[in-house]
Amino acid sequence: MGILDGRLWRGRETDFDSGNAATNAIELTKRHSQVSLTKQGAATGNLRINLAWRMRTSDISGPQRESLLRHPFKALKPPEVLGHSQSMVNVDLDLGCLYEMQDGAKGVVQPLGGFYGDVNAAPYVKLSGDDRFGSGSGETIYVNLDHRDAIKRLLVFAYIYDQTPAFDRAHAIVTLYPSNGPRIEISLDERHPQARSCAVVMIENIKGEMFVRREVKFVYGFQGELDRLYGWGLQWGRGYKAKAER
Repeated sequence: MGILDGRLWRGRETDFDSGNAATNAIELTKRHSQVSLTKQGAATGNLRINLAWRMRTSDISGPQRESLLRHPFKALKPPEVLGHSQSMVNVDLDLGCLYEMQDGAKGVVQPLGGFYGDVNAAPYVKLSGDDRFGSGSGETIYVNLDHRDAIKRLLVFAYIYDQTPAFDRAHAIVTLYPSNGPRIEISLDERHPQARSCAVVMIENIKGEMFVRREVKFVYGFQGELDRLYGWGLQWGRGYKAKAER
């Protein structure tokens, strides 16, 4: 089965950050990068995975020219970040998922090529749609963990479509909402100005236990480079989106 670059042709208990109790969230970090959904009693039902982003004001309205003599501590503050909207910026971050089933079947779920998957049949992964303009809901993938025994591994990734800002100009976060227990957050806050794609999180079935592991590995190519990095073995080429209508 051949695949276009961005388009298709046809074991152990691990500690993790508890996050903020007020927000009921687990933050996966470099130090604490893995959590077991099975041990949380959350390896059933639909796992919702959401990608959302917002732009830095320095990229939206240009640099602020306030006098540092009047506000000397301004220099020590990070750039302010505002919520994205259609009127502010046309950024196109896409969410996708490489899948490998226990029977050896492999493929991709992503907007490019219209491969939205299926939540009730293999690969039991479905993308809700393609958010091209940065709406408040972002993009969402659903994984049917009632069929977890059929799943070997899922690599959730984000990539930037052509003619859009790089990752260092947007603050992006991927949030997993299990059927039980706290949500799981992974921030894409590392600075890689030329990166076009990022492997965000691996969901893996290890001896019947479902693990979520932070990856956050940026690459300078597209899906084909992520494939090579993780040994998926698909064939990729260049792909394009049809013109979007607002």
